[in-house]
Amino acid sequence: MAPASLALYGAATGLMEPFAPALLRRRAVAGKEDPARLAERLGRADRPRPEGPLVWLHGVSVGESLSLLPLIAALGARAPETRILVTSGTRTSAELLARRLPPGVIHQYAPVDGPRTVARFLDHWRPDLGVFVESELWPNMILAAKRRGVRLALVSARMTQASARGWGRVPAAARTLLGAFDLVLPQEAETADRLARLGAQVGPFLSLKQAGGPLPCDPAELERLRAAIGARPVILAASTHPGEEEIIARAFQAADRDALLVVAPRHPDRAEEIAAALTAQGFEVTRRSAGSPPGPGIYLADTLGEMGLFFRLARAAIMGGSFLPGVGGHNPLEPARLGIAAVTGPHAFNARAVYDEMFAEVAAIEAADEAALARHIAGLIDYPAIARRIGEAGLAYAERQGAALDQAMTLLAPLLRP
Repeated sequence: MAPASLALYGAATGLMEPFAPALLRRRAVAGKEDPARLAERLGRADRPRPEGPLVWLHGVSVGESLSLLPLIAALGARAPETRILVTSGTRTSAELLARRLPPGVIHQYAPVDGPRTVARFLDHWRPDLGVFVESELWPNMILAAKRRGVRLALVSARMTQASARGWGRVPAAARTLLGAFDLVLPQEAETADRLARLGAQVGPFLSLKQAGGPLPCDPAELERLRAAIGARPVILAASTHPGEEEIIARAFQAADRDALLVVAPRHPDRAEEIAAALTAQGFEVTRRSAGSPPGPGIYLADTLGEMGLFFRLARAAIMGGSFLPGVGGHNPLEPARLGIAAVTGPHAFNARAVYDEMFAEVAAIEAADEAALARHIAGLIDYPAIARRIGEAGLAYAERQGAALDQAMTLLAPLLRP
């Protein structure tokens, strides 16, 4: 019998469920939902279920969804007869997955967590195994899947202290939800401890974001851009957030070197405001989305799915989300897998354990403030051999992380069997 808190959650979401279509339509008007695919959010599939065993993988947003790609590749290699369904919750993740998923892998938007919606979704797809990534604990979805006999895994699990405190206020609910998983693989020791305290049986560590391969790119486009850039070294500001573009641009300007700054924001729909802010600082800005070649000022990479292209062009990558409090930084292994030196700001708490290990091997560097960033930019431009050695150390570190995925597949394999 479900704890009272979960029973209350199920009843409350059931009462709210009739309002979901109207809410989704309002979100679509605001650009937060795909108006052509709202039915998927209500658990109505746009295609039949394929024959044979089916593995369902779920990641809510861009980072979580893309982290599933190495797992998808491993599943395809180990169990080629298995069909794969991927669900995600955001438009950006859906657009990127459309470019990156292998042929035959199905993408659907995740259903909202209402009892009838979840039932429609599960009754149609009938997954044999459900794999949730990072921190997705939707009660109706998890418990309904468990009741139907779906084997469940929570992989690359991550739980903040704040989330652990919240679940700690409803311990019976936490134990029930975490107990529904046949396998729980935490990202790191802190999450493992928090999940264990809440009642999970945790296995070995796995961070899917550390286990992936290099981001892809179009080789012809890479050569075209290299020809357009010429001999100028490229500094890439990757996955930047509001306020960071100005900080990095000032540091680049203070470094006063003949180089090209490429700004690739985390959310390209901010391109207009970024271009306006950088123009106000005196920079000439050319935009990738307009088809313009890199000019003498800043090249604004305001497109989706091309980060692999810009990493390959760069001498060094300045990782966004780390120069102002709140975001917590982004994955330094994306440039490291391509042998590109990574520079972070001081606010990279989401990836702190990885950065600390990389700092110890001089596989990445930290800029404590804007002045330090300017010095790092100047040094990496003036001394390409140092940038190359940092990138090589990063690549060696990244290559060692793949072993965790092999171990995870060994643990997942029994859950794939009938």
